[in-house]
Amino acid sequence: MKKTISILIPCYNEEENVVPMSEAIVNLFETQLTNYNYELVFIDNDSHDKTRELLREICSKNPNIKAIFNAKNFGQFNSPYYGILQTTGDCTISMVCDFQDPIELIPQYIKEWENGYKIVIGIKTSSKESKIMYFLRSVYYKMIKKFSDVEQIEHFTGSGLYDRSFVEVLRNLKDPKPFMRGIVAELGFKRKEIPYEQPQRRAGKTHNNFYTLYDAAMLSITSYTKIGLRLATFMGCGVGFISIIVALVYLIMKLAMWDQFQAGMAPILIGMCFLGAVQLFFIGLMGEYILNINSRVMNRPLVIEEERLNFTTEETGEQNETK
Repeated sequence: MKKTISILIPCYNEEENVVPMSEAIVNLFETQLTNYNYELVFIDNDSHDKTRELLREICSKNPNIKAIFNAKNFGQFNSPYYGILQTTGDCTISMVCDFQDPIELIPQYIKEWENGYKIVIGIKTSSKESKIMYFLRSVYYKMIKKFSDVEQIEHFTGSGLYDRSFVEVLRNLKDPKPFMRGIVAELGFKRKEIPYEQPQRRAGKTHNNFYTLYDAAMLSITSYTKIGLRLATFMGCGVGFISIIVALVYLIMKLAMWDQFQAGMAPILIGMCFLGAVQLFFIGLMGEYILNINSRVMNRPLVIEEERLNFTTEETGEQNETK
């Protein structure tokens, strides 16, 4: 009996890529991976272009292609994670829709999976994106890796193959704020890393901006490190100690040179501004931790579906339990 490979493709305003991506993956299975059945699942995160219209057309022509339409945009982490939970294959491969995860990785993923690895992931060794962005990502990964209590995987974007047993673990996590990159490292499944060069987007504009990248960084920091809280404690102690030393120096100088030494208001104002800046920074950082905790305590659904295409009644009923 043939094994079934599920391919998950999250998308948002990808009208220029959904058709070429579906054609490329179907062609891959019909020519190179004929020993496997496939299930291609698109999860659309409330696109405003023609993405949904094109997905309806694609699904109408091929019953192996399925689609989930979110009721609204549920963010760059919840939607792909939820999509993985809806797959039914013996393993699930997650790929982005813009071809920045090369489809040539799929046969390599499957080969290593057949060799016994429960998780096979792609690792960027280089990128044709902005060299500045790649450098900043490298610095971020090294920083988070140094301060995290959990292993962090450098230049892992989420693309990879996940065995059904691992997907079942994800279904049982019930995490309303999942960070897939951290979960893969944290749960400790045996994994294989496949290096690749990340190409440029095939078409369209990237949806990443400063806010989305900042959101990703904060989710990682607040989920897997204590550095923010510890840094606040240490800096508070350090600033307090320095303040006492400066105050003593000023007191001694004033007592020794009562008439000649004029302290003035400048040191006081500078000190107040510095302390105020430190306090605001750490209040904001602690607010990020509290926001993360609050999101988990509310335990809201990962995604609310508006519609799904080509799923059977049994599949829909089973997957409703994972919401």
